[in-house]
Amino acid sequence: MSVDIETKKLDDFRWVIPKIGKMRTEGLVYADEAMLAAIKKDASLEQVANVACLPGIVGRSMAMPDIHWGYGFPIGGVAAFDMDDGIVSPGGVGYDINCGVRLLRSDLDAADIRGQIPALVNALFRNIPCGVGSRRKDLKLSAQQMRDVLVKGAKWAVSRGYGSTEDLEHIEDGGCIAGADPDNVSDRAYKRGKDQIATLGSGNHFVEVGYVEEVYDEAAARILSLHKDQVTVIVHTGSRGFGHQVCDDYIKLLLSASAKYKIDLPDKQLCCAPLSSKESRQYLSAMACAANFAFCNRQVIAHWVRETFQEIFRMGPKDLGLDLIYDVCHNIAKIETHEVDGKKRKLCVHRKGATRAFPPHSELIPEDYKEIGQPVLIPGDMGRYSYVLVGTETALKETFGSTCHGAGRVMSRHQAQKIAKGRAIVRELEDRGIYVRGAGKGTIREEISEAYKDVRDVVNVVHEAGIGKKVARLKPMGVIKG
Repeated sequence: MSVDIETKKLDDFRWVIPKIGKMRTEGLVYADEAMLAAIKKDASLEQVANVACLPGIVGRSMAMPDIHWGYGFPIGGVAAFDMDDGIVSPGGVGYDINCGVRLLRSDLDAADIRGQIPALVNALFRNIPCGVGSRRKDLKLSAQQMRDVLVKGAKWAVSRGYGSTEDLEHIEDGGCIAGADPDNVSDRAYKRGKDQIATLGSGNHFVEVGYVEEVYDEAAARILSLHKDQVTVIVHTGSRGFGHQVCDDYIKLLLSASAKYKIDLPDKQLCCAPLSSKESRQYLSAMACAANFAFCNRQVIAHWVRETFQEIFRMGPKDLGLDLIYDVCHNIAKIETHEVDGKKRKLCVHRKGATRAFPPHSELIPEDYKEIGQPVLIPGDMGRYSYVLVGTETALKETFGSTCHGAGRVMSRHQAQKIAKGRAIVRELEDRGIYVRGAGKGTIREEISEAYKDVRDVVNVVHEAGIGKKVARLKPMGVIKG
């Protein structure tokens, strides 16, 4: 297909890509006019159209406002497939399986800790391994322990004293995706992942200490135990080298499967297998292993965040009140039941760089959030702000309960390095009241604010389109970067 993809305006925040060629359905992009013009500069709209060509797609091939080019599916892509004649594609999940975000609230106020932010950030940087190949020497898993992590996810961490059972109530899927089978994971993946539990990794992963700068929905914020000027912590990381290897292994297998089942691919990066096939079952079980690895990873990191706060502020857990608000997946494929044309259907929903956003009274969200809907956590860049939203009925009807996952890159890491050359990025951030530590200067240069869309614009689109509802904005004070 041509990169010059036609779009037709539905309203100020929705654009349709009409069916052409081998597309089985339309594309739907959530963006405002200025954002769409920027999106058209890469091949991500072509990827939306390509996804629409895949067998068994149900509804439209969709893209959230943080869309940018990815492997196979665009990052920010959402698509659902029928269980009988549809497919599963590793390109619709991504390499960092269950890259996700968790948010902790606290009983501290920003003014009370601002002077101690450098000490806190340095301690977090010391206690949480960051960077490529990072590992923590005092947490090494035996082969059996690793298998247990892959099956039990965050539940394994809690059973070992890393957090509490209350945490599990506020993690998507209770911190454990069913169907994981460690026998479907390669030795190479085990080797890459065995020493990487509780490590932040590299790239855009981070731990951020911030505060509630603005509240938009007082009632929802109250249920989430959020209030203005309150200290918060965001943890953003995923399945590390383990998930990357799982994806790499199954791209090779599903390339063969695509040929075996005579699936006409518009792009080899969309390699896939029928959901009824042995290959798809193998991939979904290995993907669940990687997702559970990521849940466990964030759970242990959050435990060390709590320990670090206790160390710096010399306060006990009850006084700190570092409770988990929620933990969400970004890169995942899930078997879910949705209403389509008035009938309930079981579908495989791919969310790649997209967040589940289920509405109030959904059976799949915690009991204490039933009134407001699922918390949706949208991190921005290290120099601006992040957002807390809740899911909506509109999202459930239009996007299979999905919304954006972050700001979305607008330039490559190489471009960001070039623009940041000669600048003292750390000093620039300190001048704005944000203390940053990174595994290297290169990592920090790659993650400058200019490398991302302004997450305020992204969140405004999903809020105005009704596929997410704003609750609060969080401003960073201190960040550690992978």
